[in-house]
Amino acid sequence: MVIQGPESAGSATSRAALVTGASRGIGRATAIALAEAGVAVAVGYRQDDAAAAETVAAIRDVGRAAVALREDLSAPGAPARLVSRAFEQFGRLDILVANAGVLMAQPLLETTIESYDLQNNTNARAVFFLVQAAARHMIDGSGGGSIVLISSDAAVKPFRGLGAYCISKAAVNMLARVAAAELGEYGIRVNVVAPGTTETDMNRELLADPATREELLRSVVLGRPGSPLDVARAVCYLASDAASFVTGASIAVDGGSSAM
Repeated sequence: MVIQGPESAGSATSRAALVTGASRGIGRATAIALAEAGVAVAVGYRQDDAAAAETVAAIRDVGRAAVALREDLSAPGAPARLVSRAFEQFGRLDILVANAGVLMAQPLLETTIESYDLQNNTNARAVFFLVQAAARHMIDGSGGGSIVLISSDAAVKPFRGLGAYCISKAAVNMLARVAAAELGEYGIRVNVVAPGTTETDMNRELLADPATREELLRSVVLGRPGSPLDVARAVCYLASDAASFVTGASIAVDGGSSAM
């Protein structure tokens, strides 16, 4: 799927994207998939310089511009600063993929204020201000764009021991609907991709345990965990002109578990 701006139809001019949490997993797969679709990509990441450099190298290998931008999105002011830095690199911002997130497994009765705040500051507050900053640049710059928020099946169904995480992802879902309603008049579309059980660096060891794997896949009708590329393909669709009449929507990339 080729992603081009309205002013560049028929040309090779790229759109520009910012993908947060792009040093590994779903973020890395998404950044590379967008590059393969013709997009220049700013790789947002928190701390792993070497991993971010690998993502940048993979993007440049397919002939697209890329830059690694380090920010801790849980810090006040960091989301707006990251968006501004991405805009400065490419002189435009057409696509935002808000993927960076934190998950800390703690039962409700044992969840600390520090854990709750870290998850909600990263997963919800940061995403709100990423959307705000990106929308401002899209309105002033290219006059429209696509914002894709990475949520989770945990946004709509409870998971024991993940209360703070579930709450933070539910906030992401509502943010997408509110932002879609407010930003549509500017030609900005806002949508959600909600992965289910996905095999990433973070949970590969967990899924390697047969009992845990069976439990996690019990409701997945396709019988396997998703891959980061499965999620990335849904993001690329929403970022493309093929989805030009899609906003305020949520795509579940969960192997059918949400249908059970």
